[in-house]
Amino acid sequence: MNQFEKNETDLEGGKLLKDGDKATRGNKVVKSQNQALLAGLAYCISSCSMILVNKFVLSSYNFDAGISLMLYQNLVSVIIVSVLSFLGIISTEPLTWRLVKVWLPVNVIFVGMLITSMFSLKYINVAMVTVLKNVTNVITAIGEMYLFQKHHDSRVWAALFLMIISAISGGVTDLSFHAVGYAWQIINCFLTASYSLTLRRVMDTAKLVTKSGKLNEFSMVLLNNTLSLPLGIVLIFVFREVDYLFTTLVGSLNKIPLSVAGILLFKVPTSLENSASIFFGLVAGVFFARAKMRERSQS
Repeated sequence: MNQFEKNETDLEGGKLLKDGDKATRGNKVVKSQNQALLAGLAYCISSCSMILVNKFVLSSYNFDAGISLMLYQNLVSVIIVSVLSFLGIISTEPLTWRLVKVWLPVNVIFVGMLITSMFSLKYINVAMVTVLKNVTNVITAIGEMYLFQKHHDSRVWAALFLMIISAISGGVTDLSFHAVGYAWQIINCFLTASYSLTLRRVMDTAKLVTKSGKLNEFSMVLLNNTLSLPLGIVLIFVFREVDYLFTTLVGSLNKIPLSVAGILLFKVPTSLENSASIFFGLVAGVFFARAKMRERSQS
């Protein structure tokens, strides 16, 4: 083989290697996208199921112990994450006293966020809760400006404006409007935004007091739900839910069907204007998500 043929062979070999690398990278990208899609789908199913079941328990059964319901769900979360960690399927950070002290302010807001969500869900239909939660994005965006000097582009502000319009028009046209429910939901929006902003401030400090130097999602779930248990127990005594639980037929809750669907399930009175406001709010939410993604990619 002469030098020319050798160079030709080397070039062809190098091209094949590059093509192979591109194919490998392509497969990894596709696999990552599939995993992200599957994770997103699982999150949507679990989140929607949780909201619908909570709504059914609190409204259809007139269950007046929302804090106890939250406490039960948090206990189940702690058990599941602890078992998965014990089996080595996931890794979690040990709960040290230093970490607990740093995380406690975040957890207090977390508990308040869950409780106000329960209280609002008892009085407001699921669709309107979804639309009103968009107000959280508005509060968070304003908080980011003042606390972190973050500037948002025009697309983000346009989406936030659409969210405000949809929330106002939805509330005005809501045939099942309940002032108490809306008050709790507004408080929930402020607490949810506060949780997000406080989390950003505390996260770096929390990482410094961990043994591994990092705090993954499973550790945060375990931390939040574990710390919420003693606080939840105190609150069920403060709100006298213990007496209520002893006098209720809690066993009847086992008959709750899981295959439910929002407005049809609860026979919520609605109108064309209110339905249009809800749809408008959902579209605004999608527009906001796209604007935030574009903003992150540009930065």
